[in-house]
Amino acid sequence: MTTSRDHLRLVLVQIRDHRESLMQERSAFIERCLVNVDQFDFINIVEHPQLRWQDVESAHAVLIGGAGGYSVIGDHPFSPYLRDVVSRLIDEDRPVFGSCWGHQFMARAMGGEVIVDRENSEVGSFEISLTEKGSNDPLLETLPPSFFVQLGHNDRVSRLPEGWVELAASEKCPNQIIRLEGKPVYGTQFHSEMNEDRLRERLQVYLQEYVPDPEGFEELMARLRPSPQADCILDRFLALYAERD
Repeated sequence: MTTSRDHLRLVLVQIRDHRESLMQERSAFIERCLVNVDQFDFINIVEHPQLRWQDVESAHAVLIGGAGGYSVIGDHPFSPYLRDVVSRLIDEDRPVFGSCWGHQFMARAMGGEVIVDRENSEVGSFEISLTEKGSNDPLLETLPPSFFVQLGHNDRVSRLPEGWVELAASEKCPNQIIRLEGKPVYGTQFHSEMNEDRLRERLQVYLQEYVPDPEGFEELMARLRPSPQADCILDRFLALYAERD
C-alpha cells in the first residue's frame, strides 16, 4: 500500500442479507483496493435502506457491490434512495464504481435496460475482450486485449444509458465493462473485487443457487482460473480518480 493512499476514505454500499457473503465481500474489496479496513465505511442498504447524501459526501470514492437475492430489475425499498445518491455523485463528478449488481444498478438508474438472460448466464472464470474504446481508456490501457475475470450473474445490461460506452465484452455478454464518458464512473459485470480464491469461497456459500448438482459443482470449481489483470482494476481506479486530489 502506498503512503498516498493512507488518507483515502471509501464507502462500500452492500446489498446483502447473508452474513457470510457480506463479510466475504468486505474482505475482497479491502484486498483489491489495497487499503486498511478502517478506511472503509460499510453500508448495507438491506438493513439501512434510506441511504443519505451525508453517508457518502466525505468519501473519496463510492463502490457499489453485488447482491445475493436482489435483482436490479425489481424495485426494492432502498432503490430510490440509492438512485438519488448515485445521480448526485455523478452530477458532482465524484468517483463511483459498480461491481456486478452495482454495475447493473447504475445502468438501469441512468436510463439503460437490464434483462434476465439465464441462457447466457456466466458463473466461473471467463475471458473478456476490450473494445477499441476500452483499449484507449485510462483505466484499461495497460491491460492486454483479452483477460480472465470472475463472474456470477443471470441478469445483464442489454442497453446502455445515453452517454455510456462499452469498454469490454465476453462471448456471451456485452457490456462487461462500461463507463460514463468524461466521468470517473465505471461498472463491471464481473466481480472486480474477486480473485479466483474469493470466487471459490462465494460459490461455496451459494452452492444450491449456482450448481446444486455436486458433480457439476466440482467441475465448475476445477475450471476456475486466476484473473491477475482484472484483480488490478480497482487499485488502478483509485490511483487515477480517488487520489487525484
